[in-house]
Amino acid sequence: MNDTLRRLNDAGTAVWLDDLGRDRLDSGELARQVRDGLITGVTTNPTIFHRAITHSGAYDGRLAGLARLGTAPADALRLLTCADVRRAADVLRPVHDASAGIDGMVSIEVAPGLAHDTAGTLAEARLLHWLVDRPNVLIKIPATDAGLSAAAGCLAEGIGVNVTLIFGLARYRQVTQAHLDGLERAARAGLDVSRIASVASFFVSRVDAAVDARLDKRGTALARALRGRAAIANARLAYELHEQVRSGPRWQALAALGARPQRPLWASTGVKDPAYDDTRYVVELAAPDTVNTMPAATLSAVIDHGEPRGDTVRGRYEEARGTLEELGALGIDLDTITEELETDGVARFQDSWQQLTAGISAALGAEGNPHA
Repeated sequence: MNDTLRRLNDAGTAVWLDDLGRDRLDSGELARQVRDGLITGVTTNPTIFHRAITHSGAYDGRLAGLARLGTAPADALRLLTCADVRRAADVLRPVHDASAGIDGMVSIEVAPGLAHDTAGTLAEARLLHWLVDRPNVLIKIPATDAGLSAAAGCLAEGIGVNVTLIFGLARYRQVTQAHLDGLERAARAGLDVSRIASVASFFVSRVDAAVDARLDKRGTALARALRGRAAIANARLAYELHEQVRSGPRWQALAALGARPQRPLWASTGVKDPAYDDTRYVVELAAPDTVNTMPAATLSAVIDHGEPRGDTVRGRYEEARGTLEELGALGIDLDTITEELETDGVARFQDSWQQLTAGISAALGAEGNPHA
């Protein structure tokens, strides 16, 4: 393991890769990264698959075969993405086994169009769980009202979940409660809760992008001083909430049954503003029992020049609260911003999914598929 990543690991942060595609699998690049100890998990989303499938010829042969079978575009899309996730899960299975099921996970997301459909999300989550058929796979479900009900339902059935598109503290609190609810239902049903994994994907860089845009319009010295501070403060307070939940009686009762905590997973950790250090959303959010899923460029930057300083979250809560109070004094309401980011995040993934479906439909049609 690279020394920088070892220091992150020592601080309690597991490094996952926020990327997947057939090129990475076929070339052996993913296997090498796992073998060398660079990553211990993988996350995917509709945008990642859209980029992987539409910008690579690695899927052409499979698409031609699916066209000859008359496969509908939606079915072809699921077959292609599930195949990639299944292969990635097999690559990461040794990590999963060696860590007693804590790491070595791969995530696959339900169709974004189901974000406000509890029954549809739960049905697709069950389907994905069955199609991939690997113990080290998490089903990604957005943290909408409907999604949280579906996530709790999945956990109650023993299906591991990655609750995603979390931007704000109020929503994250609801995510933690859904996790407790799902595990309690699983325990009442007689399931082994020690085998049910979950992470909560708390988005980081998009918060700074949205807040900084508002700060730039203020033009004051305080506004300039607050640039780039909102996202890390917001995430640190989410971790404080995570600690509070773990100290509560509901979690303690589940822990006594062997339940695993729902680890905070820092997502959207690629820096969007070139004025900022490109490793800041990694080194400033290192803490026990966390995951940081990084785009390939961010992972490379961390390996090359990242400077972890141990735990950079605990003990910084008052400072974080002060940052949010200063933002409030400028009339910047982070709750409103994070609600808008959730809506926008769902819309972005829906758009990527629709574009990918259209692209696959066109590819199947080119092969003479009557369903395209």
